[in-house]
Amino acid sequence: MIVYHGSLEIVKEPKIVESNRALDFGKGFYTTTDFNQAKRWCKLRMNNNNLKIGYVNIYDYNPSKDLKIRSFRSANESWIDFVHKNRTDINFNHDFDIVKGPVANDNVYLSFNLYESGIINKAELIRRLKTYKLVNQLLFHTIISLKTLTFNDYKEVKL
Repeated sequence: MIVYHGSLEIVKEPKIVESNRALDFGKGFYTTTDFNQAKRWCKLRMNNNNLKIGYVNIYDYNPSKDLKIRSFRSANESWIDFVHKNRTDINFNHDFDIVKGPVANDNVYLSFNLYESGIINKAELIRRLKTYKLVNQLLFHTIISLKTLTFNDYKEVKL
């Protein structure tokens, strides 16, 4: 399977990234199977850093049955709970090697913020999420999970 990673640099050797931001699935190396989503992530980073060139890195992902993988097929109740824990509990740390599931993009964030603020309940959040076309993301959370990735190529992205 081919996966993509939008970045400001060519990343031949992926690494687990520590972040001070609360991310959907926790710390690690994020990819997607959607080239255009990786390109959007890249352009967002380019804009935030006032750069004109970035890269979509391309990898072959070869799953291993020896890894602990959490897979969310949709933005359902368990996905909401998992993303909510990762975003709000600084002490939360899961034990999955790889996590797969929908991306909480900008549109989803607005609805998610309403849920986190108590303005809407979980059932209403799920109803709203069904109206969005959600792309996927794969988080490689452990060093051993990174061994399932092989750098293949990259595409330059310009603003």
